[in-house]
Amino acid sequence: MFISSAYAQTAAGATGGPTDLLIQVVPFVGVLAIMYFLLLRPQQQRAKQHAETMKAARRGDVIVTTGGLVARVTKAVDDVEVEAEIAPGVRVRLVRAMISEIRSKGEPAKDAPDAKA
Repeated sequence: MFISSAYAQTAAGATGGPTDLLIQVVPFVGVLAIMYFLLLRPQQQRAKQHAETMKAARRGDVIVTTGGLVARVTKAVDDVEVEAEIAPGVRVRLVRAMISEIRSKGEPAKDAPDAKA
C-alpha cells in the first residue's frame, strides 16, 4: 500500500561512453586554465621581475629592506650580499633577497678615478 512500484529507466542513457567523460572533464580543465592565466602566471612574472630588480642593486641605490630599514648601498659584496649604510658610519651586510624595493637609483659606478698630474 505504502510502497509504490519502481520502474527502471532505459539502459540507453546509462551507457553514454566517452562523451559523458568529456562533458565532465572540460569544465575542470577550463577552470584550471583560467586560474593559471589570471593568478599563477602574473605572480610568477612579478616574482621574476622582483628578483631581477634586486639583483641589479648597485652602489648609491637607496633601498628598503623587508624589516623596514632605509639604507644606501655602499658596496656590492657578491651576487648574494650587499653592504649598506643605515646611518652615517654604520654599515651592515644584507642578503639581496631581503631587499623589498629600490627607491632611487644611484650614480653609475666609475671605472677609474680621474688622475690629475
